[in-house]
This record gives sequence, C-alpha cells and structure tokens, in this order.
Amino acid sequence: MSHTCLDIVSEHQKVVPRAYRAGAAAPYRITGCRARSCAKRLYGPFTGQYAPCPMRASECSDRSAPGNLPLELNAFVGRTAELARLAEALGQARLVTVTGMGGVGKSRLAARAAAHTRPRDGSWRVELASVRDPDLVAYALVEALALADQTSRPPRTLLLDHLAERQLLLVVDGFEHLVDACAALVGDLLRHAPGLRVLAVGRRPLEVEGELLFPLAPLPEREAVELFTDRAAARVPGFTLDDANRADVLELCRCLDGIPLAVELAAGRLSALSPGQLLSRLDDRFRLLTGGGRDALPRHQTLRTAIGWSHELCTPEERLLWSRLSVFAGPFDLEAVEYVCSGDGLHADDVLDVLGELLAQSVLAREETTAGLRFRMLDTVRAYGADWLVAAGDASRLRRRHRDWYMGLATWCELDWFSPRQGEVAARIETELPNLRCAMEYSLTEPGETHLGQYLAGSLWFYWVGCGRLAEGRHWLERGVELDSDRDQSRLKALWVLGYVAILQGDMVPALTALQECREEAERTGNPTAIAYAEHRTGCLALVGDDMARAETLLRSALDRYHAIGELNSNVLMAQVELAMALAFRGDLPGAVRLCEDVRQVCEDHGERWALAYALFVLAYEAQTAGDPGRARELLEQSLDIGHAFHDLLGTVLALELLALVTEAEGDPAEAALLQGAAARLWPSVGLPLFGSAYYNVPHERCEAGARRRLGDERYEECVRAGSRLGREAAVARALRRPGPRPLGAVPSPRGLPPDTRKPAVSPTSKGGETTG
Repeated sequence: MSHTCLDIVSEHQKVVPRAYRAGAAAPYRITGCRARSCAKRLYGPFTGQYAPCPMRASECSDRSAPGNLPLELNAFVGRTAELARLAEALGQARLVTVTGMGGVGKSRLAARAAAHTRPRDGSWRVELASVRDPDLVAYALVEALALADQTSRPPRTLLLDHLAERQLLLVVDGFEHLVDACAALVGDLLRHAPGLRVLAVGRRPLEVEGELLFPLAPLPEREAVELFTDRAAARVPGFTLDDANRADVLELCRCLDGIPLAVELAAGRLSALSPGQLLSRLDDRFRLLTGGGRDALPRHQTLRTAIGWSHELCTPEERLLWSRLSVFAGPFDLEAVEYVCSGDGLHADDVLDVLGELLAQSVLAREETTAGLRFRMLDTVRAYGADWLVAAGDASRLRRRHRDWYMGLATWCELDWFSPRQGEVAARIETELPNLRCAMEYSLTEPGETHLGQYLAGSLWFYWVGCGRLAEGRHWLERGVELDSDRDQSRLKALWVLGYVAILQGDMVPALTALQECREEAERTGNPTAIAYAEHRTGCLALVGDDMARAETLLRSALDRYHAIGELNSNVLMAQVELAMALAFRGDLPGAVRLCEDVRQVCEDHGERWALAYALFVLAYEAQTAGDPGRARELLEQSLDIGHAFHDLLGTVLALELLALVTEAEGDPAEAALLQGAAARLWPSVGLPLFGSAYYNVPHERCEAGARRRLGDERYEECVRAGSRLGREAAVARALRRPGPRPLGAVPSPRGLPPDTRKPAVSPTSKGGETTG
C-alpha cells in the first residue's frame, strides 16, 4: 500500500471514535487519493479489523470450509433457543434480518448461526459500519468475497456473475445507515442468484420482498448473569458467583436490561469496583460503562456510543419523539403517545409515522398484552432519551402531560369498574401500573400538585382492593394523606380509601384514625359523599372487629346516605354484602340471603363481577350453615373463580377457607386440611389472618376440629404442610379441580344461579359510576 494510502488509513482510525459521540455528525468519508479508484484497496483494513464481537476459533468458524467468518476469542453464552429459531428461519427464507438495539448481540448471534449453516460455497461476512458512501456498498461486498477482477466491470455485475451458480450465505452486518443502497443491492442479488441466502444484521429491516424479520431481545436474567460471571472471571481471576455477590450481580444485570454489551462493559469494571459498587454507580451508566476492547468497532466500545449510533441515524423528529418517550415508565399505547408527546415541533398527525420509524430502528419494541398492543423502551434507551429531554429543557412539561394523561385514565377506569368492562379495566391498570406510579410520584413531589396525587391514589381504590395490591395502595395513600393540600375533596377520598385498605389488612387502629379524620373533615366541609363512605368503612371496621350490632347500624345508615345522594357503584354493593355478612353472623340467614340476592341482580344488570364474588361467598356461607355443602361448593367455586381472575387475594383466601370446611363436610378431611394449609400461605400476603375475627374464624376452627378428629394430629399437620407448599395458582387449581392459570381480566360470567325477579334493595341511578368521595 502506498504511503499516501497508509496515511489515510491512519487518519481514518483516529477519527472513527469521535464519530460516535452523542449528537455528533459522522465527520469522515473516504476522500482524496482518488477516492473511488483506491476505495477497493482500502476496504480490506476497514472491514477486516473492526469485528464487533471477539470470537474463538474452536466454537465458531471451521477454517476447512470456505468463507471469512471471524473466529471467536471468548465463550459464546446462552442464546440456545434463539440459535435454533434463527437456524429454522434461515431454512424458511432466503433473506433473514436480525434486528435489535445496539449492543444486544446481533452480530455475535448471526456469526454463530452462520458458522453452523455450512452451505456448499461457504458463509461470508461483510461489515458495513465504516462505509459512509452508498456507492461503495457493492465494493465492500466484492472485497468481503475476495473477488479479484482487473476488468472495468462494475462491482454489481461482478457480484451477480460470481453468485449466479453458487450456494452461499452472505452475512451483511451494520447496514442501517445505508439501508436504501443495501436493500437495492441485496434485492437484486437475491433475484438473480437462486443459491444465495442473506443474513442481514442491523437496527432496522431492509424492507425487501421476502424478508423474514428476526427481532432479538436482550438476554434473560439467567443468561445475563452467566455472561457477567464468565467475563468477570476473565478480568478478575478467581471471580465466582457466590452468596456474597449474587444479589448485587442479579440486580446489576436487571438494571442493565440484560443488554450483552452493557453486561460485558460492567464486568470489565470489576478490576476496580465490586459488583455492589458498580450497582451504586449505575445512575450514570453512560459514563461508567466504557472501556470496550480496542479491537471492537468504535460504536461497541462504550454504552453511550452504542446507543448514540442509533440516535445519529434518526431524523430530528425521531430524536425529538425518542426524548419525549423517555417520560413513560413502562409499556405505553399509541393514544398515550399522541397526547403526551405531540405539539411543539411534532404534530399529532405525524406521531404514528415517527413512532413507526423508531420501532423499525429497534429503538422501541412492540408487545401484546392483555390490554392490547403496547410499545416499550429498554431502561438504557430511555435513560439516553431522558438526557436529551433534560438538555432540551422540556422535561417538566412532558412529565406534567404524562401525569395528566394517566390521571384521566385512572378516572375513566374508576367509573368503568362498575360495568361489564370490569375485567378489561383490571387488565388495563395492571399494564399501566408503572406509568401510574410515575404519575403519583410526580404529583406527590412537585410543589402545588399534591392534591392530584391524593386524588390519583384514591381513584385507584378498586385496583388496590380488588386486584391484590393492598400493600402498595397503602404506601401511596399514606404518602398522600401525610401531605397538606388545598383541595379537601381529594384528601378526604384518600383518607377513606386508606381506612378501607387498612381494615382489609387487619390493621384496625390506623384504619379507625383515618376514618375518623375523614368523617370529621367531611362534616366540617359539608361533604355528604365523604361522610357516607367514612360511615360505610367504619361499619366494615366494626364487622371485622366482631361488633355486629354496631356494624349493622352503621352499614344501614351508610346505605341510606348512598341512596340519598344517588350513589350506586361497587362500593355501595359491598356495603350491602357486608351488612348481609353481619346479619348472617347474628343468625338472620334469610335476611342475609335477601340482601345478597338483590346484589346479584344489580350485578347482573350492570355487568359487575367483583362485588358479585363476595355476595356468592355469603350465599355459600348460608348454604353450608343450612347443611347443603353441594350448593355451597357450587357458589364458592364461582366466587373463587371470579376473585382469582381479578387477583383479589382477600376474596381468594376467604373462599379457600370456606371451601376447606365444605370439603371436610363432604367427607374428605385430608383435602380439607390441604386447603387450609394453602390458605395459611396466602394470608401473610393479605394481612391479619381472618382479620383476627372470632366470627370469621368459626369455619376454620370447625374444619380443623373435624379434620383432626378424622385424621389424627400427625396426619392433619402433614396435610397442612403439603398445602402450604402450594402457590396461589396451584392452590386455586386444586380447589377448583382444574389445571392452569388465567390472565388478569379473564373474568368469568356467573354460572348456575337461579333467576331472581325481586327488586334490589339498592336503587339504580343514572350515574352508574364512582363519584369523588
């Protein structure tokens, strides 16, 4: 090579790392030295020396076979399932494109898969990362295939002639900045070379006819930990995963999203930092995770350059949306993006197209959830966008818009909870919970926004109570009521919901404190809705506190107040169910049945299922007490089915307790003891077992006494221990005598209940939803 050409190569290698700094435009292009005429001579150093993945010969490339695949220099970790699927894809399609974000391991996986393919004429790899001119793509392929030709034929013609009769696999890596030129060339080659297969590797599809996409996700936790351990042992001899560092390594890999590049860079820091110290410094992951191998592509030498390379390839509108999407804390849908991120440089009508481009470039991933199609950003990609959002001075405005959207969502879901869409609401909140948490955090920490945080935490009462989130709900509610706000209505709602949650956890003193404060403030401010809710929940407190006379008085009064203000929703139905339970405990079983049958009818009219489950529980209690275990089982199975579908832990464990008694009465004491053990395992996730109530504990005591008498103490305890080893899914499947979990929101319709034409004791109103209590 001439002295002039060597100078150009040297200068090229100096400037490459600078090209991938965040926000920098690529400063280099092959110029001078009669660029086109010497391009082919230059391309050997450019493509051959920048392998993005160290490889070891014994595990990847067989040098007896034709081709130029790089040798592996270290262990290939995990990806067994992905390799199998990729091999299958290569058998199905002539063009397979592995897509994914920077650093996710696309190149390494593709090289390993190509090495296992073994076509007759070999597997050949071309690296296009350092090619900046679209006209030079064909030259790069010519160089990669080691074609020697001194004629004046264009490189495209040379490629077509060479590939026409051959059977080979061409791995085209790093094409995303040259996608149009690559797509045109690859499409042309595939049309004219029937024995050619192409494995493309990039951050977006080529969008060529016949292309089969193979999106690559980060490593699962176990494989990420395995990779970290392997690379750490290479850097720090003797390093092993043990009890002292296991928790830190697991959390470190989780925080790094399982991105192989990030995991390897983190392992490289172990010469100076322990896993725990690494973890504590991850707030600035882009500054911390540097120092990749000198033989790696510049964009693989630091985490920032890996992500920054994708950022450089985006248009200004795509970069703007990327930064704004960083305000989302979890999965999000298109409607949320259009509301939160549009405006001020990005028209709402353009959001869909820009979002589609970010999806195509692997900045976003799509996922199907029980609530529908959602998009997601990895935390590392989000953190990069968040830095740009802060730099633009737009973070506060976007966080406020984000909060407003999820405030509206929570309000809508609270109203829609009392409807046939109850299951959909549960699934929607489950999916949106990370963003709702973010909205509450913003409201409770931003000056002047406290009342909105209180309102949001209170509006989610149905989720905290009905979907197994008592502990988290109490966390947010307590944070909210501890803060002063200038909006009494929001704080009053948070107070009665806090009291409700504390009651269900069996924590009576804090519950009474919150409800008394709510009642006093509601009377002072003249808020009849808050008074009704406070009185209702105080009656519920009396119920679980075994004061049945007071419970009956307060619950009847609360129902009268609800009727007076025209309130009808799931809370009102629960007041009626709780009154029925008090009557049943006092021996008025016919009165309890009448109330619960009325509730059943209202539930049928409005499509309500959650409160129905509790009404069925009371009806089952009456049936068992009346000596009809068969009907009791039928009712309890329906109740358990509904409660479990909502992930309502309280409803689930209460049904299991009563089912244990029914099972014992049916003559199966061993199974009854097993169900008691399963219930005992669930109670700590709810709160005080059976609320510490003597009345609620009677069925448990009767079951235990009968089972011990029939089995003997030793056998009984053995069965209880067996039940305590069952998880919730297994326990419910056992109780219902059927296999398999069901997703949240798959709420069954009621079965087998006789029709009831009597008018409900609760009068329907035109409201049909929650009011701001």
